[in-house]
Amino acid sequence: MGSPVSGPEGSALGRRFCPDMEEPSDADRPPAAQRSRHLQEEEEEQQEEEEQQEEEKLRRKIKFYFMNPCEKYHARGRKPWKLMLQIIKIAIITAQLVSFGLSNQMVVTFKEENLMTFKHLFLKGYVDGGMAAYALYRQDDVYDHIDYALQQYGHLRSVTVGNHAYERSGAVYTPLSLCQQYYRNGTIFPGNDTFQIDAQLDTLCLNVSPMYPLTLRDALPGFVIPFKRLVSIKITFVLKAINLQTVRHRELPDCYDFNITILFNNQAHSGRIKVDLDNDVEINECRDWKVTGASARNTYFPMLFDILIIVTCMTSLALCTRSVLKGIQLQFEYTVFCRDRGGELVPWSDRCEFVSGWYLLIIVSDALTVVGSILKIAIQAKVLTSYDVCSIFLGLGTMFVWMGVLRYMGYFKKYNASCPHILILTLRAAFPNVIRFICCAGIIYLSYCFCGWIFRTLNTVSECLFSLINGDDMYPTFKDMQQKSRLVWTFSRVYLYTFVSLFIYMILSLFITLITNTYDTIKQQQSATPTSELQKFMLACEDLPNSGLYRLKETPNCFLNCCIPR
Repeated sequence: MGSPVSGPEGSALGRRFCPDMEEPSDADRPPAAQRSRHLQEEEEEQQEEEEQQEEEKLRRKIKFYFMNPCEKYHARGRKPWKLMLQIIKIAIITAQLVSFGLSNQMVVTFKEENLMTFKHLFLKGYVDGGMAAYALYRQDDVYDHIDYALQQYGHLRSVTVGNHAYERSGAVYTPLSLCQQYYRNGTIFPGNDTFQIDAQLDTLCLNVSPMYPLTLRDALPGFVIPFKRLVSIKITFVLKAINLQTVRHRELPDCYDFNITILFNNQAHSGRIKVDLDNDVEINECRDWKVTGASARNTYFPMLFDILIIVTCMTSLALCTRSVLKGIQLQFEYTVFCRDRGGELVPWSDRCEFVSGWYLLIIVSDALTVVGSILKIAIQAKVLTSYDVCSIFLGLGTMFVWMGVLRYMGYFKKYNASCPHILILTLRAAFPNVIRFICCAGIIYLSYCFCGWIFRTLNTVSECLFSLINGDDMYPTFKDMQQKSRLVWTFSRVYLYTFVSLFIYMILSLFITLITNTYDTIKQQQSATPTSELQKFMLACEDLPNSGLYRLKETPNCFLNCCIPR
């Protein structure tokens, strides 16, 4: 007979053949086995407790990240330096834009008034606001207007009341250029319905010196205009001026070069030559200047103010960039936690919650403001004259800063439930549907634009139809349609009535309904329980901001934690 089975195998066999046999209690176990079992249970309990603590710690970190600055102040006792910095930045950036706007307004006014001056000086019989109807119909009128422009240019010093002067190239004045463009060869006989034309264009240019003010016949005795083949006549010259009005506003004056062009347009060959005057402006630094009565302190004070704005925006940009990076890091921690604990993937909607759009808006605003401030300093130092580019950067930066005010309005209870939060959520939720709707409506709009191209240019038709959508110029549009041809009149009426009925009564109503339905959905979601997994995870933490559980131990050896407030 074999030896009896003992040990764990014997116990297992005993339980198998004797089901009523009980597992030995801890008292029946050897002392070493008892200690091992107790240690294993303690380790499991300790591990579960540590995991629960890590989970609670992550919940507190996420909840603290989504707190507003006031709640963060109660949670960790740190002053909201970032909030105070943004409030100060709004004030100083607005003051900077107002200051630059007043300065730029003087530049724009100087350009516009000089353009009006040139029209009165060089266009014979010009009346304010009459450029749309300013045209010539007789050959003698064309010669007279060219002769008038030449004489006014030659007598500029004794005619103008401004500080205009001719351009110099060394010791020689830049001459006036008179160019006419016409078809190379051609014989046209409208009475016989015959013509022969060479489509190649020739250009003949003649120069007239401003030092010898002569009439057209004296300056260019052989000047003849081939009206039947004429395409255009262009008179170009350069005048210089100085904008002195900026001296009274503690700014150095700029020197202007006005490249003036007088165009006699005969491309239509309809017997009506349209006349237009335009100028291209170049702003340059004056070569030699001396200003008395304005101290250096007043001159350089705006530059010091711009430097302060640059430092403030760079600090704000660094703090907001740090917050964005911290949100991305926290998003990674939450993603790893969900993957390790439940094996679930975090949806992109929850991941995007960690990247605050307000911080991105502030970062873009700070970058634009810094670039605009640098350009403004260069303009004030007369290194650059890019007023338009600087205006765009400062304008966009200020616009984004004021858009960020919506975020701070959400800190008030009366606004938090209505204005900023729901507004942003509605825009974000409705954006995909709005884009799809606009694409479909845009196809219909383009079809009407192409159909209306038979009446005017595509740009004019598009602007007219867009005005009709907004209810502008309804009656003038119907009134100005051609009435001589009954076919065109009938087609235009059907065209306009169908467009107005379709877009105003149907498409716009559907667009408003789309936004309204999204708003109602967001309102219902605000009053209901949270549906996002991130919100459920975060709301499981019931610790109040003033509970003291959010406070962290100071780490004085870390430069960022000490020097940059969180």
